[in-house]
Amino acid sequence: MKRQARRPLRYTFLLARSGGGSRAVSLPGWAVALFLALLTLWTGANLYLWHKSREARTLEVRLQALSQEARRLSLALEAERAKNGALSEEARRTKKELEEIKKAIEELRRRAGLSPLNALPVRYQEGGQGGGAIGPAEPLAEWAEVRAEALDLRNQLKEVVPAMERTLEVERSLPRGLPLGGYQGITSYFGMRKNPFGPGYEFHDGLDFAAPYGAPVYATGSGVVARTGWMGAYGLAVLLDHAEGYQSLYGHLSRILVRPGQRVEKGQVLGYVGSTGRSTGPHLHYGVYRYGSPVDPRPYLDPLWASR
Repeated sequence: MKRQARRPLRYTFLLARSGGGSRAVSLPGWAVALFLALLTLWTGANLYLWHKSREARTLEVRLQALSQEARRLSLALEAERAKNGALSEEARRTKKELEEIKKAIEELRRRAGLSPLNALPVRYQEGGQGGGAIGPAEPLAEWAEVRAEALDLRNQLKEVVPAMERTLEVERSLPRGLPLGGYQGITSYFGMRKNPFGPGYEFHDGLDFAAPYGAPVYATGSGVVARTGWMGAYGLAVLLDHAEGYQSLYGHLSRILVRPGQRVEKGQVLGYVGSTGRSTGPHLHYGVYRYGSPVDPRPYLDPLWASR
């Protein structure tokens, strides 16, 4: 008995239209399979593209957020750079002011008799490095230098202040200035002069200042009263001991206000002008001595008077 040949598989679709009428469509099995395969591929492609579109939107949102963050960081960096620039400028101004202070301290050291300022020690680090500082560390490094200089100057001041106080004390003690409150001229200078009491010449060991009787006589420097009273040709007189081996003498006084051993300050009244001793009339004899020897008092007077 013969087997019958298998007929190919077919699918019949009935297409109905609204309003009546229908049509039957018969398709082979492979056509239906191909249609289903294409439909599945199209659906998969749409799902893939939708997923990728969603990822793209998510990435776009993230990119926008990152862009805003980058802008914020850029503005913050610019602000930090501006701040660092201001700090660097302030550090440079402070260093310049410290240089001026250092010069003033050097002058004070000179007056105080101290050695000049030494340069700041160089600080070395292992594995030597060079080049300019970049970034936020630069102003910090400059401020570190400023702080080191300020500490060095503070240490210098600790040495200068007591030395300067001693120097000022010595300067106040030196017989500098005028022994009278008003200047009426010098009637007799230091050195050889014609004898006002007779023939010939004699050595005059001081200056004679014209002054009215009773005018106050002032100490030209602080010191200690070494002697008061009658001193021969100087009449009533006061002798003061000063620093550095100096002495000052005030002669021909009419009255004395201090006593031996008394500490007196510069500008203190010692007595009053008179005409005691070897004198032709009211005036003040003023003498300056260095280690017991008379010196010309004019260099120790007020600079304007010393030139007269």
